[in-house]
This record gives sequence, structure tokens and C-alpha cells, in this order.
Amino acid sequence: MGFKNLILEKEEGIAVATVNRPEVRNALNRETWQEINSLIDQVEKDEEIQVLIFTGAGDKAFVAGADVASLKERTMLETFVNENQAILNRLANMEKVTIAAINGYALGGGCELALACDLRVAAENARLGQPELNLGILPGAGGTQRLARLVGIGNAKELILTGEIIDAAEAYRIGLVNKVVPAGEAVRAAKEMAQKIMAKGPLAVRFAKAVINWGSNVSLESGLIMERLAQTILFGTEDHLEGLTAFLEKRRPVYKGR
Repeated sequence: MGFKNLILEKEEGIAVATVNRPEVRNALNRETWQEINSLIDQVEKDEEIQVLIFTGAGDKAFVAGADVASLKERTMLETFVNENQAILNRLANMEKVTIAAINGYALGGGCELALACDLRVAAENARLGQPELNLGILPGAGGTQRLARLVGIGNAKELILTGEIIDAAEAYRIGLVNKVVPAGEAVRAAKEMAQKIMAKGPLAVRFAKAVINWGSNVSLESGLIMERLAQTILFGTEDHLEGLTAFLEKRRPVYKGR
């Protein structure tokens, strides 16, 4: 499937999706949101892809937010339906691992896109924030909820209520990003992280992500039951036996995803 505002590249199990609107700092309009939704469909169906990386074209922006002109055209009913929130929910709950390679400004919807990914790698020149209150609105694609769960309620309130834009070092300090790398190295570092993940048992990766995601929204007791059930299923797989055998034989495991 071809895209107008996205570039999709695949290499050895890793897909890199680049938001390609550098003339507007990769801002997200309705067409780009719809293309992200279609891209999720495509990646989910591609059995060769194990990790999906999002980044932005150029060296100034990951995604600098929503296209403000498109926001002005949005009706109250369209806002309530909120396709953007639904798209990022799909991204957050994909079975495959997702990484945001933040190579510049990640503001508003761009920050929410990064929040919906499993992991975030930021270049040292990256800037992150949720400045929607400056426009008389609030983060509406998951930002009020995912940000608070990731960095704590206090930090989330400060970022959202003040609209402050923080640098990569501060984002790392509060836990908004997992790693900070030199400018221009975000995609490379994200690929290195992806390769480490792909060396693990694919079923174990899938189950671990699901248990962490769903367990974070239930009681500790319920989360522990999920963990126990997932572990029980994994103990019945061929990959489990391969992992143990490879460890005892001091060799690299060859996982088959079954």
C-alpha cells in the first residue's frame, strides 16, 4: 500500500514509518491520521515485521503536533467520536513492539503518538510537550491519560497545565523517554533496541507486552493472575524448550514463534 504522507521501509524484521511532511514539521492532518491507521493494518498483517519504529522526516521534528488548520474545521461531533484517540489505542495495543525515534519536536499529537509507542528513544535535540491548553483545548488523543501513567500525575499536570516544552534530558529524568542519544542517532538507536528485542522469544515478547499493558489497568491481584496464565501458556510452547536448551548448550536460541 502506498502512502502520501508516510514512508514505510522494511529491513530484517524492522519496519520504519516516517511521517513525511517536513514543510509543516510533520504535523498531523486528517489524511495523515488515516494513513497511520492503514499502516497499522499493514504492519499487523505482515508476519515478517516484529518491531515498528516511528520517526519524522528531516532533523527538526518528529511530529510537531496537529495541523492547526484541520483542528479549526473539526466539529463537536467529530471531536467526540475522536478517530485519533481510537487510532492511537490500536497502536498502543498492537501485538508487535513499537518504538518512537524522536528526532526533534514531539508536541501535542506528536507527543501522544510517542506515548502510544512501547518505547521512546530521543535525540538530544528533541523537544517534547503537550501545549494544547494554549489553544483552549486539551490533549485529546490519549495524552491526559498515558502521560500521567508514564511520568506520574504531578509531572503530567505540570506539563499539560503549563504547556511547557521540555528538552530530552528533562524528558529522560521524569521517565518520558527511555534513552537519549546524540542528534541524528535516534533511528539507529531505535533499531539497535529493536534488534535486542527480536533476539528474544517472539511469543514471550508478545505476552509480556500484553500483560504489562492490561495489568497496568487492573488491581495487582488481577495483574498477577494475568501474569501466571501467560507464563503457563508459554511453558507449553516449543520456544520455551528451545530457550532452555540453548541456554544449557551455551548457544544462541533459534525461536520459531510456536
